[in-house]
Amino acid sequence: MKSKFIVIEGLEGAGKTSVRHHVVEELNAQGITDIVFTREPGGTPLAEALRNLVKEGVEGENITPNAELLLLYAARVQLVETVIKPALARGAWVIGDRHDLSSQAYQGAGRGLDSTAMMTIKQAVLGDFSPDMTLYLDVTPEIGLLRARQRGELDRIEQESLAFFHRVHQRYRELAAADPTILIIDATQPQQQVQQAVKVRLREWLKEQP
Repeated sequence: MKSKFIVIEGLEGAGKTSVRHHVVEELNAQGITDIVFTREPGGTPLAEALRNLVKEGVEGENITPNAELLLLYAARVQLVETVIKPALARGAWVIGDRHDLSSQAYQGAGRGLDSTAMMTIKQAVLGDFSPDMTLYLDVTPEIGLLRARQRGELDRIEQESLAFFHRVHQRYRELAAADPTILIIDATQPQQQVQQAVKVRLREWLKEQP
């Protein structure tokens, strides 16, 4: 089977890390063991430095929404060109914790940035590159943020208002409903049910792949 780029998306507290383990288990069961893991922003020395800026901010200076978006795309294109594309080219599968869908939801809806301008930037730096499949873990902001707080201290973005996360959640759902490459998983279920749902959907998807 040709190598694939699979992305796991969702709000804070959706359970992306746990689901990644289930995805790996299912891929291994299908004989797929050469797997590269990425996260966004991050995944290269430059991208990790940009991640720190986005997550922690800069003391005494507010990061504007447009600056935040450009930092994220700089980190993304560096990761795609130096890690993801080379891995796919050599036959490895790539599992990503977030990709461009996050920017469409967080910066597009959350920050209220112009979607046309965002698509122009995306096309300029990524072209037609996109995940083969995305697992979107759908969880309400209330449940997701409660889980995130239980993990520990919140970062700059996680400290945004509930209204911000409701806008993000709504855009996620809109984008997922319109894109057949995005598989929606109800992440409000108990972990065992989420695990089963992920494995069933992934198994079905794998059967359809060349």
